[in-house]
Amino acid sequence: MDQNQLQLKQRSLQEITRRHFFGNSGFGIGSLGLATLLGQELSADETGGLQSLAENPLKQKDGHFPGKAKRVIYLFMAGGPSQLELFDNKPKLQEMDGQVIPESYVANKRFAFLKKDAKLLGTRRNFKRWGECGSEISELLPQLGSCADDVAIIRTMKTDVFNHGPAKLFMNTGFQRFGRPAMGAWVTYGIGSEADDLPGFVVLHSGPRGPRGGTPLWGSGFLPTTYQGVPFLNSADPILNLSNPKGIDEDGQGDFIDIVGDLNRKRLEERGDPEIATRIATYEMAYRMQSSAPELMDLTEETEETLKLYGVQDTAKPSFGRNCLLARRLVERGCRFVQLYHTDWDHHGNPGTNLGEPLDERCRETDTPAAALIKDLKQRGMLDDTLIIWGGEFGRTPQGEPRETLGRDHHIEAYSMWLAGGGIKGGVTVGETDELGYYGVKDVTHVHDLQATVLHLLGLDHLKLTYKFQGRDFRLTDVGGHLIKQIIA
Repeated sequence: MDQNQLQLKQRSLQEITRRHFFGNSGFGIGSLGLATLLGQELSADETGGLQSLAENPLKQKDGHFPGKAKRVIYLFMAGGPSQLELFDNKPKLQEMDGQVIPESYVANKRFAFLKKDAKLLGTRRNFKRWGECGSEISELLPQLGSCADDVAIIRTMKTDVFNHGPAKLFMNTGFQRFGRPAMGAWVTYGIGSEADDLPGFVVLHSGPRGPRGGTPLWGSGFLPTTYQGVPFLNSADPILNLSNPKGIDEDGQGDFIDIVGDLNRKRLEERGDPEIATRIATYEMAYRMQSSAPELMDLTEETEETLKLYGVQDTAKPSFGRNCLLARRLVERGCRFVQLYHTDWDHHGNPGTNLGEPLDERCRETDTPAAALIKDLKQRGMLDDTLIIWGGEFGRTPQGEPRETLGRDHHIEAYSMWLAGGGIKGGVTVGETDELGYYGVKDVTHVHDLQATVLHLLGLDHLKLTYKFQGRDFRLTDVGGHLIKQIIA
């Protein structure tokens, strides 16, 4: 075969779609669908000349290299916490409180609500140095301060989007519009999950409402829907319609699953559609979860000491503390990626959403449980391979209006996040902002850099973790992303 013939043959093979391959091959697709659930290795007979490994799509698999982290707990503070009240102390901003910001800072800049001539707002909060590392953290987060030597703080996070919904999408999916897979979906696509009877990617909510952006924040985008996040409700029945209807016992439910599975496998054999395989796996997972999920949500087996550590006073009452404890129980049971959304950090200065008591309240709700995760995982020997992330979709401006109730606008140029565990170098602070806290002036860290680093800690190369869609190889970090080497242990 000459070179031209070889190129034509390669092009022909590249044009065969997955559906055409399954439809035209002599392989038993029904067996393939069953093996997807059982994780069995199947091979065709010798005359077929085809061998295939059919796996449960969430079955644990190797990354591109050994990772330092095995699992992720992402504490998403929806609304944009103010870094200037929590992590980035600026004496010069205090000194210039009430003055109009210099034009050089805001030329050609857009804001969600503020005008360019808005006055600078110094913080009314005090900062303290914590731990042997001396990390500077606000008085509003004393429990986190007690864990300072285990925490890496990034002060120069930068994003591209200043409205909540698109900014949350960008933070979670690497793109500001709907349709891309969430980070948790990319992770479970890349390395699967260790859990057999729970989803690999679980989402928990707390606060007065759900986050702006909704389900696309934890969706699978163009990846198979097997990898999408599964929201758990704050109840003994965490999944809608998971329990059997009245009159249906375990045997009846098992018969139903068998019959539906047979019908789906028949359809899979005819169509070769990977979404049918997802449907089969979903039914089987739901069946297993009927016993595992209620047991997971029952916190009565936890010790009084543990409940106190997380600030959980009522094990049945929804709270961020309860969700943090559930997150620990989920990763103990093998879940790969657990994301907690806690809302109402959007402090513009209106009644109920300002930098006074509302900020105090958000910090009281989250400080103890977040620090408890670090302490609890550490004493259980799980912190070294569990990555914890804390942060929102953007930060807050050095300017603030109205002056009476103190608030700040959305800010994309520089804000703060922290990470702990899972290959993170504790006790470090990365990046510096200018004297007003407006721009990053050293070690600026883009959202795609953070995403690349999270994947790296899990053993995934963000340049190689791709999925072909509409003729293009997509990745979480789009066309950017560099490792934040300063925080990697």
